[in-house]
Amino acid sequence: MKVKLLLAILVSTMLLFASQQGRAATDTINLSNNRLITAQLKTGLKQYLVYFQNPAQKKMLNLSLWTREIKKISHKGESCFNTVQKWYGNDTTVYRTVNSINREKDFKPLYHAESIRGQLRAFNWFADHISGDATEPANSQKDFSLKFEQASFNWNLDIETFEMLPLAARKQFVLYMYDAGSAAARYASYSVTGTEVLSTLDNQKVDCWILLTEGKQNGATFTQKFWISKKGHEFLMEEDLYNGMYRYKVKLPALAPDFISRFK
Repeated sequence: MKVKLLLAILVSTMLLFASQQGRAATDTINLSNNRLITAQLKTGLKQYLVYFQNPAQKKMLNLSLWTREIKKISHKGESCFNTVQKWYGNDTTVYRTVNSINREKDFKPLYHAESIRGQLRAFNWFADHISGDATEPANSQKDFSLKFEQASFNWNLDIETFEMLPLAARKQFVLYMYDAGSAAARYASYSVTGTEVLSTLDNQKVDCWILLTEGKQNGATFTQKFWISKKGHEFLMEEDLYNGMYRYKVKLPALAPDFISRFK
């Protein structure tokens, strides 16, 4: 009798363990637990080919070039990452510059500014709120102020944030994110759904994690997939589907000339 009881307990324990192993592990990533691996974020210039396609117009692509340059700087006595983005398209109306400053040790946002169609939006970022930068006379958001439930990450730097996640099989991440100037911060969920080997230059094979998020925006569903290399923690590709439209973002190799700097 005792043997049967012990066997029943053993089987139950094994089934429970198997169930827990099969279930995805959820990580809440925030500025309190400091789970981002900031040492994985590489400085330097990164360039991305961004293209939109409407399946109804198969012979057309809307192309853009986005650059993101990361440097380490000292800001108010702290070591920080300074990320400067420039978005180029075939029309000056799509040109955008973005300047973000984040603390190096945990990627806490400190400052964020965007210039879109010549209009400046600049913000000082704090643990419990964000406010417009009143020192910038041309700042269209100088009177802006919003309280946070908790310290948030800068959603405009999603690429950099993903590169610092502790990615692993079946992992799920919950992050509290905010897009500067929007109505509210919110929790966003991202899941590692599998792996895929991408072919790069000279048919080199790069094993990548696939990170997925999905939801609704303005009544339409969307999905976003991100391919991040396992070895180098590099964001290599993104696929977005929203309201029947596709957008792809592909990291260009380091040999791609930074022709923009030649015309400065």
